[in-house]
Amino acid sequence: MVDLIAFAINRMDFLKPREKLLFSELFEDRRGLLSLNISKIERIINRRLKRDSFDAHSLLKQAEDDMNYLTVRNFKYTFYWEADFPPQLREIWDPPLVMYYRGNLPDYHTPMVAIVGTRKPYGKALKAAYNLGHDFGQRGINVVSGLARGIDGSAHHGNLEGGGATAAVLGCGIDVIYPKEHKRLAQKILETGGIILTEYPPGTMPYKHHFPARNRIISGLSRAVVIIQASETSGALITADYALEQGRDIFIHKEGITGKPGRGGHLLFLDGAEIVQKAEDILKKWGYSNENSGNESSSNENVFSLTKGDCSLTAGEEMASLLEEELTGKITRFNGEYFRRFRI
Repeated sequence: MVDLIAFAINRMDFLKPREKLLFSELFEDRRGLLSLNISKIERIINRRLKRDSFDAHSLLKQAEDDMNYLTVRNFKYTFYWEADFPPQLREIWDPPLVMYYRGNLPDYHTPMVAIVGTRKPYGKALKAAYNLGHDFGQRGINVVSGLARGIDGSAHHGNLEGGGATAAVLGCGIDVIYPKEHKRLAQKILETGGIILTEYPPGTMPYKHHFPARNRIISGLSRAVVIIQASETSGALITADYALEQGRDIFIHKEGITGKPGRGGHLLFLDGAEIVQKAEDILKKWGYSNENSGNESSSNENVFSLTKGDCSLTAGEEMASLLEEELTGKITRFNGEYFRRFRI
């Protein structure tokens, strides 16, 4: 019953993400949802709505259809309160109520990196996105992007061909692949252990206003966001804004800071974002370096492993040891836990 009500609330597209979470706490059964009308909804959210009616019966029918459709198509979903919900998304200001997905949920103990940029890349930007995604894939780090034309698609390709399990965040329903020419890419993402995910209910079309909201999830899932190339009006800058708000690292690729196509990246540089060219540049920033330079491993072993249980010290001694190792760059802290580099 809770799932059904949550699906119904998630279809209330006039609500903001935080408002959906509030409604899921206030209304846990049909009776509560059926008691709603526009006036009551406006009182709860403390703002006016541009609509005159609300049909809870129709909404519940849509939610039932969603549940049946997802089951038949073998699509999966996870709610904000469930154990497998991405923990990084719980940290952001406006987390989604539900995430629909296909494929495998990633190991959230290993940081992910978002690679984003223009849909119309210029010069060597497309190759730069592929190479960086591939570089991260070889190091066991998964890339998050938006499955869009241009930089996004190239980053996905590079990451999966480098051995990564890339994550594509959609601005439409889980059963709607956009753009259509990326259907094969979407299939390859699933075949190589990656994931396609979205907060939008099944059948939702890729409306323009969905993509800025989608970008907060791309940055929210990631420890860092890399802008390959972006104009002053690029949606990638929205992702950078979200990353800043969420406390994520922001980097700019060196190919994306010159000329008109790179004006957005140049503005980020002036604001303090660092320039990078390869995965190693970011790993060094996080306190890791390639100790075996010139002898890179083709293994897909993860860069990080959980340190929990590595020693048999007292709690105080263990904390002191962890803090010392963090200060010397031997370990890092992410999502409230400590991780140690064991291979790059």
